[in-house]
Amino acid sequence: MRNIRIIFMGTPDFAVETLRTIIENKYNVVGVITAPDKPAGRGRKLKASAVKEYAQSKNLTILQPTNLKDNDFIKELESLNANLIIVVAFRMLPKIVWNMPEYGTFNLHASLLPDYRGAAPINWAIINGEQKSGITTFFIDEKIDTGNIIFQKEVEIQDTDTAGILHDKLMTEGAALVIETIKAIENDAIVVKPQPKGSTFKTAYKLNRENTKIHWTENLHTINNLIRGLSPYPSAWCQLNNNGIIENVKIYQAKPVEETHNFDIGKVIIEDSTIKVAVQKGYIIIEKLQLPGKKAMDSKALLNGYVFYRDAKMS
Repeated sequence: MRNIRIIFMGTPDFAVETLRTIIENKYNVVGVITAPDKPAGRGRKLKASAVKEYAQSKNLTILQPTNLKDNDFIKELESLNANLIIVVAFRMLPKIVWNMPEYGTFNLHASLLPDYRGAAPINWAIINGEQKSGITTFFIDEKIDTGNIIFQKEVEIQDTDTAGILHDKLMTEGAALVIETIKAIENDAIVVKPQPKGSTFKTAYKLNRENTKIHWTENLHTINNLIRGLSPYPSAWCQLNNNGIIENVKIYQAKPVEETHNFDIGKVIIEDSTIKVAVQKGYIIIEKLQLPGKKAMDSKALLNGYVFYRDAKMS
């Protein structure tokens, strides 16, 4: 059996679960690479990444390079004498880094590759109305998310799952798959599968202001999937015109209802302490939203102190 010495690379909460599981399984983590501390909050104080905070609690060696090709960083990396690098939710690595360890560098990706390569696989699986997603471990190569597949596992997506719920499912399943992958490498029992070539696969595009905006003229299930797929972060948004005042509104939770009506698309209807928006062949019932300068709150609480006028409309 091989003696595994691991460098772990990751930054957000999603990566912490994997690092924690590696530590709990008594593997030797000789170093943790994570993003530099960033200003956060109103005071703009420097905040450590979730991975750094966990690594500190376990007294692990931590490196926070700004430049992954920097000579000093490469020397530090080499001095750790690792023979396996594991990457979860981190940056694209230069070849000098991923090609360094004897047993390779593998990545955990939150999709069933080759579908949903890219920055936001969890969000896009729900936005596109998929009924299943999954996780993949694969060896890193020169391109993004294209390397040889080691293991995959499918995870079902329920109709009520949000990006947050799916995130947590994949985070837990992903940590277990990483352990399975380490064991296979440890026992020299890896059999990889090349990813199919082509351009017909679904892409996990980076989220931006345009592709997170709700277009109320679309199908009600398309709208609902967008809201689910962006909740709780970064959230779907739209504009509310309420008595001539136009404001950007974030919507975190909603429910589609198929029903015939004669209202204009986007019209806001307040009925029995609920907020409904008229769409094609039905309504989107808004259950949780956020107005500018306010906290996110459920619709019933919002209606206690906010008035939607008769001409209120979402666009």
